[in-house]
Amino acid sequence: MIYRRLFIFLMLAMTLMGQNFQVHYEASAQREYVVTTLEMFKPDAYGSTFWFVDMEYDLPNSKGMSLAYWEIARYFNLPVNNLSLTLQYNDGAATFGPLGQVWLAGINYYLNIGGVGLPVDILYRASTGANSPDFQFTTTWLVPFLDGHLEFAGFLDIWSQDSGVDTKDIVVLAEPQLWYTINEQVAVGTEIEMSKNFIFGSDGIQTLPTLAFRWNF
Repeated sequence: MIYRRLFIFLMLAMTLMGQNFQVHYEASAQREYVVTTLEMFKPDAYGSTFWFVDMEYDLPNSKGMSLAYWEIARYFNLPVNNLSLTLQYNDGAATFGPLGQVWLAGINYYLNIGGVGLPVDILYRASTGANSPDFQFTTTWLVPFLDGHLEFAGFLDIWSQDSGVDTKDIVVLAEPQLWYTINEQVAVGTEIEMSKNFIFGSDGIQTLPTLAFRWNF
């Protein structure tokens, strides 16, 4: 559930929400524990700021917090329509050790395809301990249905990372979500984490569903 880059530049939703708190129950044979996410998005005269904090609760014998992870992204408007600069930072720690620091820098271009906003980040990725720099591509989406009562949201990340001294893997991570909004504050839904080369030691495509609750405030 880490790398939850959800709702970056989902302008309509996050301008209204500002902040939200999510509780996800990992409902798969591989994972049976709770994950919480706290997100904030704030636009201003110069661009916007987005951050989130993920916490997993799978500590043996107590189900206490076993992992914490956060990302922050700052976007700076450019005098070109739909284009901005971005600086980002990722970091975290778990019971097995640090998750690794990652610095990212690049551009964001806001696409509109058939009325659906698709902000796209093209990023230079510098990870602590990496043999050489990497790249990252990110896009997000939010599609409302039924007068906004149903939301199809999510993100897609593709990046490169070391897999050996002179070799790289391409990591693919997507987390589509489906939310039913009960009112302005409360929504229930599901998320499916789909990935390749993301979970250490995994082979093939991994699919991990959750049951979720969201509170907007």
